[in-house]
Amino acid sequence: MSDDTKTETAQPTEPGTQTAPAAPTAGPSRGATIAASLFKFQSLFGLVLVFLAAVAFSPTKNGELLFLNSQNLFNVVRSISEIGILAVGMTLVILIGGIDLSVGSVLGLASVGAAILLVENDYGVAAAVLVVLAIGLGFGLLQGFAVARFGIQAFIVTLAGMQIARGLARIWSGGQGISITYGDGPEQAPVVFSLLGERTFDGLVPIPALIFIVVAALAIVLLRVSAFSRHVYAIGGNEKAARLSGVPVTRVKVIVFGICGLLAALAGIVHAGQLNFGGPNDGAMYELDAIAAVVIGGTSLMGGRGSVVGTVAGALLVGVLRNILALNNIDSNIQLLIIGCVIVLAAGLQRLRPASMGS
Repeated sequence: MSDDTKTETAQPTEPGTQTAPAAPTAGPSRGATIAASLFKFQSLFGLVLVFLAAVAFSPTKNGELLFLNSQNLFNVVRSISEIGILAVGMTLVILIGGIDLSVGSVLGLASVGAAILLVENDYGVAAAVLVVLAIGLGFGLLQGFAVARFGIQAFIVTLAGMQIARGLARIWSGGQGISITYGDGPEQAPVVFSLLGERTFDGLVPIPALIFIVVAALAIVLLRVSAFSRHVYAIGGNEKAARLSGVPVTRVKVIVFGICGLLAALAGIVHAGQLNFGGPNDGAMYELDAIAAVVIGGTSLMGGRGSVVGTVAGALLVGVLRNILALNNIDSNIQLLIIGCVIVLAAGLQRLRPASMGS
């Protein structure tokens, strides 16, 4: 074998010498690990802190903390059920770097639709629910198509959608609210629809709260185990890179907006069932409450980072905060100021979060 083809052999170490071990790779410091955990679970930590504060400042009656009363706790979940359902859909939209300002108006359209179909058009509950859900789904798909196919900013598309849905609700209802009465006679809704305003499990758990829990659970599973979830996060992280990697960006965006519209319609049905009423102005400003829950939950408004678990915690945090303020008879205007400060604080924490920490 020639010298040109010889491979080098390791040179023996001299007697009495030792090979120095490789330097260990430095891992993250304890402080960095704690900071990462705080940012990752900020909504859960915030919820725990607000809950403990609510217990500490809860008024009492006959020696019992009013806040910890089981009926009151379930009332908290019931109070945020509609916003929570909207916020789940909003989470998906924000994860792809979008926004949906139409969800409150779609809720109003859905509540009007449910009331009219049940009371005036003599629809059965299943048929009315399917039609209203189809309207919400179709509305969301059209918005998603405008955003994804024509490249119009989601803010503009859904701002227009907010006006269109509100106008359709007013045209459909003649500008009047529709009361829902129950029975077998003319202009009466089937009694089964009234279950949306009832409680189950020995009169403890509100039906709307169960619907919210089921919706949130399904969304959590979707974002944890499906290929669709990887596409959602990829688009929010870097849409151009996702497209070059073969992600069907247009299709995913349309589906996400469709899901958001579908959930907005579901929230409208729940709204009508709870109040026994469908009004064209229902759901006004609900989109802001949904966005607030998402932001407090730690989802980045830039997209690509966040979770439904955080959104649920964010919605509960707002619900607990409002409940304890109301129990202490705090002025409603002061309540708005406090909740606004919490939203700003949550958004500020997102700005301080290093991008390397991930979702």
